[in-house]
Amino acid sequence: MGRLKMADRPALKILVVDDAKAVRDLVRRALAPLSADITEATNGFNALYAMEKSLPDVLVLDVKMPIMDGLELLTMMRTNPTLKGILVVMLTSPADHAILARLTELDVSAVVQKPFAPAGLEEAVHRALGRSRA
Repeated sequence: MGRLKMADRPALKILVVDDAKAVRDLVRRALAPLSADITEATNGFNALYAMEKSLPDVLVLDVKMPIMDGLELLTMMRTNPTLKGILVVMLTSPADHAILARLTELDVSAVVQKPFAPAGLEEAVHRALGRSRA
């Protein structure tokens, strides 16, 4: 058997979860150099539905969203055997400083504060991918 070519490898799958379309669009543009298959959800509940259809390799997750926020989704994921190994890059705001310790407890791969530079988000995803899955 021959070696896998880049085109033969499955695409990196990223799910972006944020209630603001402008942020989802910015994340999509920032991660374009990764040539990933990027899907979107507007809240944690919709993200759970999206993950039932196709498990992502990386979740880019906002903290504050309606219906189900990022912390609630992350807490559920870490107790679910199917979802607990998904790498998470958390998008926070300066007001979220009180939950940073909790994010560490929930094994977040990287934290990116909004507003973010596209290169900073791309670097955070690269750092997350450099970690081994549990």
